[in-house]
Amino acid sequence: MAAALMLLRTDAPDSLSIKHKEQVVESVNRADFQVPALPLIDMDKFEKLLDRLERQIDQPPQNAVIGNSGEIVPERIGYKLDRSRFTEEFYAYFFGSGPSAIEVPRKAIYPRIDSELLAPLRDKPIGHYVTYFNAGNKNRSHNIALAAKAINNTVIFPGETFSFNQTVGMRSLKKGYLPAPVIVRGELSEGVGGGICQVSSTLYNAIDRAGLKIVKRYSHSRHVPYVPPGRDATVSWGGPDFVFQNQYNQPVLIRTYAGGGRIFVTISSSDMIEYKPREVPGMSKRLPEEISIETHAQKPKSD
Repeated sequence: MAAALMLLRTDAPDSLSIKHKEQVVESVNRADFQVPALPLIDMDKFEKLLDRLERQIDQPPQNAVIGNSGEIVPERIGYKLDRSRFTEEFYAYFFGSGPSAIEVPRKAIYPRIDSELLAPLRDKPIGHYVTYFNAGNKNRSHNIALAAKAINNTVIFPGETFSFNQTVGMRSLKKGYLPAPVIVRGELSEGVGGGICQVSSTLYNAIDRAGLKIVKRYSHSRHVPYVPPGRDATVSWGGPDFVFQNQYNQPVLIRTYAGGGRIFVTISSSDMIEYKPREVPGMSKRLPEEISIETHAQKPKSD
């Protein structure tokens, strides 16, 4: 970005206070932003100032969600730095025609899902599925709950696609996932994030029951015991993904619960939805054996 060549006013104040909610977040001096010997703004320094302000000012919007007790938690409007307006006000200060203190200009960012849109999506259950796991395996249970939480309250609009990997994100220690080195009757869990495939498989069966369009779905090389044969959906960051599309005339809502040794996924929409459910076999509550990779010691079977 090239700065316009203008004359500096010699009587203009040298310092500028930049405020947010009446608190000073940055104090700058004209000399720090001036190209030596020229009445020009050093744009590299100015861009760094904008980046610093964004880190302090920007606030992402929050969608309305359904709380644990079934209540709607209202949406929250987000804000971001209005770069264009701030640039104009900074130029006015720098060249001496503006004030020595400015309030950071912001743009409102409205959430994608508000309470009005979300409320009717609870009215019509169109699909559900439940699978079971060993609650005594703490790391695997933790990973399952974390992934289930990541997809909970997701709304998919008509024509949109849902990607499990994009929604859940990378399964890493930084994101809170734990190593779960366990073989569950032939299925080798991911190292960090073991148990995630049970979440994607439970979601797949709920989505299939709801009659939504399956775009991508891959099976494990061996049968996994938490869903019937051929009813699994393996996922891996940078590898297989589970993707479906909402081809219906109304948005659909995903709700999940993971705890107490079970994952429960429900798909719902408004009463106006025109949908065609499919028959999907259910799953037994019986739990499979687990074998620790480190010790190769078989754990007792739980019923």
